[in-house]
Amino acid sequence: MLVIYLNLSITFPTEIKSKAFYNRGISFLWFKMVQRIGGFRRKTRQKLSKPRRSKGKISVKNFFQTFEEGDKVVLNAEPAVQKGMYFPKFHGKTGIIKKKIGRCYKLLIKDDKKEKNLIVHPVHLKKI
Repeated sequence: MLVIYLNLSITFPTEIKSKAFYNRGISFLWFKMVQRIGGFRRKTRQKLSKPRRSKGKISVKNFFQTFEEGDKVVLNAEPAVQKGMYFPKFHGKTGIIKKKIGRCYKLLIKDDKKEKNLIVHPVHLKKI
């Protein structure tokens, strides 16, 4: 008969052995929460891409377009210009121009039941 003895001693880091750490009621002490990786344009491959024929230089007309207070506009991102771009979650939403701030416009949109103010460059706006 063959008998094999295994030494299964598990060592923990010193911070876990402390009494204060055990008193927190944490069951999985040695695991860390997963961090979210990604930035502003994460998961926007389709949303912020242009059709093949419209790629290239942006039109000067769209870059310098002007709006009046109370105009209705649609948020339509121009991926070639990052300045004054809104968060991609608001892509395709409609809003009302409140006022002009420098080159950009402050507009009011409705996100579910909340009203939110965005400051957007005119190249990312389209008049309705």
